[in-house]
Amino acid sequence: MQAGARAGLRGFLGSAGVTLGIACATLLALEVFLRVCDFRELREGVSERSLGYRYDAELGWVPEPNSTSRVTNARTVGVRHNSLGLRDEELSPGGKPVIMFLGDSFVWGLDAEAGERFTELLKPKLPDYRILAAGVSGYGTDQEYLLLRRLWPLVKPAIVVLVFCSANDRLDNGSNIRYEGYQKPYFVIGADGRPQVRGQPVPLSRQQYFKDVWLVRNLWLARIVASVYLKVVHPVQFVPDPTEQLVGLLRAFVEGNGAKFLVAIQHKDDALGRFLQQNGIAFVSLDGAAAYPGDGIGGHWTPEGHAFVSERIFNLLAGNGTMVR
Repeated sequence: MQAGARAGLRGFLGSAGVTLGIACATLLALEVFLRVCDFRELREGVSERSLGYRYDAELGWVPEPNSTSRVTNARTVGVRHNSLGLRDEELSPGGKPVIMFLGDSFVWGLDAEAGERFTELLKPKLPDYRILAAGVSGYGTDQEYLLLRRLWPLVKPAIVVLVFCSANDRLDNGSNIRYEGYQKPYFVIGADGRPQVRGQPVPLSRQQYFKDVWLVRNLWLARIVASVYLKVVHPVQFVPDPTEQLVGLLRAFVEGNGAKFLVAIQHKDDALGRFLQQNGIAFVSLDGAAAYPGDGIGGHWTPEGHAFVSERIFNLLAGNGTMVR
């Protein structure tokens, strides 16, 4: 190689090295800047979903079976999920008929120790039944319906009680993204008037990238890339509220499998109340249950609130053919 060519190559390599060094230093500075600024959208979540839940292509997220954690919201509580991924004791096969409670964080028991929840308080009042709390924090009625279908062959409940959260279930049912950017399935109303599921397989959510993908977990620059990617490729969508149709779908599935379907409403919802009355679905209002301070009607029940709810639901069950003592 001629001297001029060698000098040119050295110059090129030197220039490339300087450019690469500047680029690396710039990226390192940006990484440090992002960590120091600690932008909320780039943080790992500390909610019950982030701490004890995992990605699910059908439902969006589900509790990790046999997991334990400490969750802090209005207070700090201990959490344990059984082998089904539910916050309850193990459900042994056979034996007594099952009363399954579907719902979101109110059934899951955010801000409540396990023994304080209304489902636990119902167990000694209904000794002829097994009580199962099938609540998953953040779920809408749409995900609760899909979860019920998944659990049915394993549980085969005799009674299903939907606990409807007036604070946010309608918002949950009307979108494909909720809370800290969590992706979820959703339903649209088809030409036949029946709900049809969309958004499956559910894309991996931002927080799930932060938790499960090594590069994204360890590099905040990669968190920006993942966040932008999700906003562009899987943007938020809103659909007309399908809540009443979803409740009808739940009822048809439950009664079609020979079980009884009841509803408890966390807070007043006139439209849902009219729908239930018109369709002969027994329900109870849980208005008046003591709750921790929260946004609007979104505060979760205190231990006294759970005791109040257990009485209300016990009376609902007793008034609708449930054997009680």
